[in-house]
Amino acid sequence: MILLRHGQSEFNLHFTRTRVDPGIIDPRLTELGHSQAEHAAETLAARNVRRIIASPYTRALQTALPVARRLGLPVQVTPIVRERYAFTCDVGRPASLVAREFPDVALDHVEEVWWPSTDEPEHSVLHRAATFRADIAAREDWAHTLVVSHWGFILACTGRSLGNGEWIETDPREPPLEEVVWRHH
Repeated sequence: MILLRHGQSEFNLHFTRTRVDPGIIDPRLTELGHSQAEHAAETLAARNVRRIIASPYTRALQTALPVARRLGLPVQVTPIVRERYAFTCDVGRPASLVAREFPDVALDHVEEVWWPSTDEPEHSVLHRAATFRADIAAREDWAHTLVVSHWGFILACTGRSLGNGEWIETDPREPPLEEVVWRHH
């Protein structure tokens, strides 16, 4: 499967400069983030993607949609690939509000409040990633699946720290990680 980290968000822009949480709930992509999403769509168009999965955060959907449009595929939304809840940007918006903004994306199966209410411990993210990897590995099309996700979830799946708009291929049949280093490289 291919794991794509969302493009640069308003949170990423401010936090990278200051290392202080700017207090932005469910941030949108910046102009650079939109460019990164378009570049990913262009690059991944030749990768034989047949399924696109994304988290319900706005930044993930804004990154997934250019790929979906280019390939003529729907975006399947699941909170299991969401970011590790640790900053203000990890507070989501109710599914009904997200659905109004993204009417072409099915969100009727997502709970209204789909993000946790407290900080998510590392072991919880690792468990969530292992569960997702096992579910994807059981599908025949796992090698043709694109997952648009977040730094912490991708780190929990692969042990790799990706920058905004970067992607990595991984085999979900490999054993899940038991431990990762939770810092940006």
